[in-house]
Amino acid sequence: MDTPTTWRPPLIWRAAQLLARGIVGAVARLEVSGGVPADLCRGPLILAANHISPFDPVVLAAACRARGVAPRFMATGGLFRAPVLGSLMRRAGHIRVDRGTASVHRALDTAAEAAARGSAILVYPEGRIGLDPGLWPERGKTGAARLAIASGAPVIPVAQWGSHEVLPYRAPTGMLRRLARAVVRRPVIRVHFGTPILLRDLHPGTPGAARRATDRIIDAITEDLVPLRPDEPDRPRYVDPGRPVDTSRSHRRRLPGS
Repeated sequence: MDTPTTWRPPLIWRAAQLLARGIVGAVARLEVSGGVPADLCRGPLILAANHISPFDPVVLAAACRARGVAPRFMATGGLFRAPVLGSLMRRAGHIRVDRGTASVHRALDTAAEAAARGSAILVYPEGRIGLDPGLWPERGKTGAARLAIASGAPVIPVAQWGSHEVLPYRAPTGMLRRLARAVVRRPVIRVHFGTPILLRDLHPGTPGAARRATDRIIDAITEDLVPLRPDEPDRPRYVDPGRPVDTSRSHRRRLPGS
């Protein structure tokens, strides 16, 4: 029997996931592969996804619904400050992250407590929309790894591809034009839930543990992303002219067998 403190996704979040599925279906073709083991769907669980577009949260909400998961998103504080959206985010149980401030550590504490109560947590290990010129995962921040090591929750990599064709990097600037293009062209958006990542050999407080765990997570996401973009092995076919390029956080792509 569940304890009284066990978190369950509120109706408003489950309804939002259903709405997300309709939104994605209106502008793209969603293909979801892989899965989440039944015993992990209700948490504790950490879903670690690559971040390539402002449209990603909508795509991942829809994909998670398709796999029976209602994760709590760790999302930038700016969303919570929005007049209406912020209230909805709080009511849905999502976790505020004020990047670049001292309070960012409180978000990890909140997420760890949420995992302990049986929540599935969705995080972007890169910490931002990636600026790699090939749209490959960047070198990750260690927050997601520290959360996984501290909580003991299993980590499932989530690779996604195609959402960058729906919304521009600088949305809402240029958003209507890009959405109209997507409605006509209906790009394919692929999401893959990978194999749980093993981190049992890493322990809190061990020097370098968080960095090693982060690299494993980014490696796993990258490996799962490769088959989602078979015709775009190096650079994306569609390049957003408004997206800046930053190679300072490039992550070395591990070759199979290395």
